[in-house]
Amino acid sequence: MLKKKKINKDLLPLYESEFNTRYYSWDDEKKYGRKSIISYLADWRKANQIHRWFVENVQDGNDDCEIYEVSKEQLEELLTLCKIVLENSKLIDAQVKNGQTYVDGEWVDNYEDGQVIENNVIARKLLPTASGFFFGSTEYDQWYLEDIKHTIAVLEDCLRDTDFEHEVVMYSSSW
Repeated sequence: MLKKKKINKDLLPLYESEFNTRYYSWDDEKKYGRKSIISYLADWRKANQIHRWFVENVQDGNDDCEIYEVSKEQLEELLTLCKIVLENSKLIDAQVKNGQTYVDGEWVDNYEDGQVIENNVIARKLLPTASGFFFGSTEYDQWYLEDIKHTIAVLEDCLRDTDFEHEVVMYSSSW
């Protein structure tokens, strides 16, 4: 885990050219800009299989919403796993779970037409899902594979565009 360090503010002018103005997504009028040298690579909303991988392989099993440095080798490993899962996951038509509805004092699963992974043994072995209150579905379906495809795109861009000699990649979660 990265240790928090005090910033030497005398050095800030040296890095001024690296600062970017960032705005919150709700700030349509661009009134609340903030300066940052951090660039966001991706969001994995409810991609619990990806979060689980980071917890187990980067965070030493600590699911604590802290910030962790991720090495190039770790990113390459995750990319390889995602590609293997994608290559070995054939989608077939089926009913997919889409949330729950509270009916007569109990929760009832909602289903809709969609697709599931026909044989999810490799997905379960290499990138298993994780359950949790805000973690989304634990099904091996079209949405699981969309998260895998998204992760592949993000990691390929990151590995191509990051100068690992001078830049640091970090992972943080929030639930």
